[in-house]
Amino acid sequence: MPLDIVFMGTPDFSVPVLDAITTAGHRVVAVYSQPPRPAGRGLSELKSPVHRRAEALGIPVRTPKNFKSDADRAAFAALNADAAVVVAYGLLLPAAVLDAPRLGCFNVHASKLPRWRGAAPIQRAIMAGDTVTAVNIMRMDEGLDTGPVCLGRDVSIAPSTTAGELHDTLSSLGAGLMVDALAELEAGKLRAIPQPQAGITYAAKIDKRETRIDFAKSADDVANHIRGLSPFPGAWFEANLGGKPERIKVLHASTVSQSGQPGVLLDGGLTVACGDGAIRIEELQRAGKQPMKAADFLRGARLEPGTRLA
Repeated sequence: MPLDIVFMGTPDFSVPVLDAITTAGHRVVAVYSQPPRPAGRGLSELKSPVHRRAEALGIPVRTPKNFKSDADRAAFAALNADAAVVVAYGLLLPAAVLDAPRLGCFNVHASKLPRWRGAAPIQRAIMAGDTVTAVNIMRMDEGLDTGPVCLGRDVSIAPSTTAGELHDTLSSLGAGLMVDALAELEAGKLRAIPQPQAGITYAAKIDKRETRIDFAKSADDVANHIRGLSPFPGAWFEANLGGKPERIKVLHASTVSQSGQPGVLLDGGLTVACGDGAIRIEELQRAGKQPMKAADFLRGARLEPGTRLA
């Protein structure tokens, strides 16, 4: 029979999983999401994507800041759930929460565990130049993504794959895998295999200070940095446009076999020298503008060969 599920998630990545488990017939008794945050120019409070989707589905939503209070822990336990499904919720869950569901708590994690445990596995895999990642269903414990893995599916990362594209692929695959995992859990057949101790890496949250492009690095590293941060938060450089410096995001770039002084434009087509090789910028975004192709950008902003980008 269908399971009674508590769903815990916050961003867009989590929404397909919520949709998939409800479509599969499981009863989501409550959704937990991060509290609404100030956003936009007016700084009005914005509900998370999961919060909005749950309301559209008619599922009650709870938004505790944490689970430090006995009242919040008791309220969670009182749901008497069979299992909890956790997808990018944004909080480490204490033992009192992890132990409350009858069959445990299960997480969709967007990496090939134990590589890239932590907050930004999709971005870090691309920025590191990985050619393979995965989506894993993990039975949760008190550690940071340290629990045993129940199901997984490998995913190739092409040289042109961006974080946004990989995000969507892994989210969709994770939704299907979670449905499979819950079916096996319901049948008493779900196995969980401890993660290996070799190959552990951590995917730290992306810091704004690391989004600026460092053209002194190799062209491969610069290209990986760009696509690992595309479309958000975006890797950027500064150029003098209209007599003042402007921050410009690069959304797509490819490597080319040219060379020169790092950061210097080599031609009129936005080819930029790096520490080893060069990149050709293919798509970019000016502040306050829509993304545009390099040719469209160059029609409105003249950058002569020899210009240094900072």
